[in-house]
Amino acid sequence: MKGLASYCGIDIAKQVISIHIENSDHQVICRKNLTRSKVLTFFSNLPACLIGIESCGGSQYWARELMKLSHDVRLMNARFIVPYRRKGKNDANDAEAICEAVTRPHMRFVAIKSEQQQSILMMHRLREQCVSQHRALINQMHGFLLEFGVSLPKGAKAVHRNMQTILDEERLPSLAVEMLHNQLVALAQVEERESVLTKRITLWAESNEQAKALLALEGIGPLTASAIVATAGSAKPFKNGRQFAAWLGLVPRQRSSGGKAKLGGITKTGDGYLRKLLVQSARTVLLMANRGRGKNKEWVDQLVERRPTNVVAIAMAAKQARMAWAVMAGKVV
Repeated sequence: MKGLASYCGIDIAKQVISIHIENSDHQVICRKNLTRSKVLTFFSNLPACLIGIESCGGSQYWARELMKLSHDVRLMNARFIVPYRRKGKNDANDAEAICEAVTRPHMRFVAIKSEQQQSILMMHRLREQCVSQHRALINQMHGFLLEFGVSLPKGAKAVHRNMQTILDEERLPSLAVEMLHNQLVALAQVEERESVLTKRITLWAESNEQAKALLALEGIGPLTASAIVATAGSAKPFKNGRQFAAWLGLVPRQRSSGGKAKLGGITKTGDGYLRKLLVQSARTVLLMANRGRGKNKEWVDQLVERRPTNVVAIAMAAKQARMAWAVMAGKVV
């Protein structure tokens, strides 16, 4: 097979990985399953070729390792691969469909992340987990207290402000008091962990050149700046700022037909976490404009006169995405 391979599709799994290889004339020259330990040995004996992998758990690792062996590796979203599967769904047919999809001239590919990028995203995911746990603990304590006739105002601050007083009043059974004390301890641990992760992310953003440049944009803080750099990596995969905004799902969904353009809500494709951070950053810009401050005040004020606040927030988020792309591309904003 040496000297023949040109295109390869890999369907990855935890243990058994399916390989489909074709030559430059798209004739099948190899179809086989490999155990995880034999994959890199197999491809080290293969001439450099174009390799397609479905973007899923573990795909970033395999992409980095295969690139070290001089192969041209492309990651693709699963929904772009499905139309190329001509038979029933199994690992071999998936690998064949991936091999077919990677050769398409207009296929869109997923950026391959470095180990550092993935490490930063791990911190973001863990911090988001802390936020979710924090919210769950607060809501749970509100619910427990309601069962004993105690109603607290909304939010974590109300719990911290009133809980100790409620526990000291001896209105609740001793077992309930003990359980609520445990909840308070768990809440303090989650808050401390979230604070540590936030500080580490902030320090990384302030030390990374790209993230530091993004911090100059209005409304963009360390969390958003670091998430943009870690998720997108660079501006190279995108032709312009609008394509970057579309990648994040911040452009209108089209339902056009017969020459008549019909635009709906945003597509919400791409990374939902990064899109959420950009929308939150946009709301900060809107708040600043409402208070008479900010570089974008005039633009926001003109839009608020014609559109609802939520629509303006999404428009501002899309604008921030475009500006972020321009900063990463080294263009003047």
